[in-house]
Amino acid sequence: MIHFLNLIRWKNLLMIALMQYLVKYALLLPFHESHSVLTTLNDFNFFLLVLATLCIAAGGYVINDIYDVETDKINKPNQVIIHKHISEKNAYTLFIILNILGVGLGFYITNEINKSGFFAIFFIASALLYIYSTSLKQIALVGNIVVSIVVALSILLVGIIELIPAININNKAVQLTFINIIRDYAIFAFMINLIRELVKDIEDIDGDYKAGIQTLPIILGRERANKIAFFLSLIPICAITYYVITYLFKQQLVVGYFLILVIAPLIYVSIKLFSAQKKAQYKHISLVLKLVMLTGMLSLLLYNFILK
Repeated sequence: MIHFLNLIRWKNLLMIALMQYLVKYALLLPFHESHSVLTTLNDFNFFLLVLATLCIAAGGYVINDIYDVETDKINKPNQVIIHKHISEKNAYTLFIILNILGVGLGFYITNEINKSGFFAIFFIASALLYIYSTSLKQIALVGNIVVSIVVALSILLVGIIELIPAININNKAVQLTFINIIRDYAIFAFMINLIRELVKDIEDIDGDYKAGIQTLPIILGRERANKIAFFLSLIPICAITYYVITYLFKQQLVVGYFLILVIAPLIYVSIKLFSAQKKAQYKHISLVLKLVMLTGMLSLLLYNFILK
């Protein structure tokens, strides 16, 4: 059972579920009465939306591990699951089941809200994760961008499914305001994940080189890739600082939260990236970026103070 949970990256799945639940229950529902925010899904159907997302994401992790066996033997030999604990055939079966469940639930949800066209989002996300694992991850930076788009989409999906079908003439401005807030968080997730993907590529350079995968660090070299990661890490620092100064400067608690738990760790990451050389250093940076993603999303709990 533990090998199955590790294969589908249960910790990452918990993070995705938490992000989606925060968007609905910390950002949208509390403002149903005060700001007349309308949502589409009841609690059960929202659970199905989260489950659909998790199934597609888990399927992506499974197919990625199937195609990463050789590189994982070098980069993380103690964490190899395919062939060692779960056969490739069973992993493929699991991948198919998870995707059928995820896409099937997506089809059900979009038909329930009379927006069958939105079903394409689930199908495209599933297809992108498969294409990423089989070919795109071997193209420098393209694979990083694709997987970061899928991460951002998991957040944006809540806004698309919950808010767009409920838009009418009277509430259009309010609904769009909240869609824009969700969009900003999706952009934040995209930026942090893109940096983390690049950092992981630098960390895994040895295994990727032997497997013939053309990642950015392999094409440009570790030092140049490190500089790119460093400069990319400055973008969210500037963007979040601008966001806080422009929209949140009157809320001291909120400003303090962002400074201490989001901006400061990102500055720490930039400093560490500037001089990083060892595998353990990149692993540490990757962990800090994951924590920043968490603290960034938890800031949604502060909107009761921001939108009084």
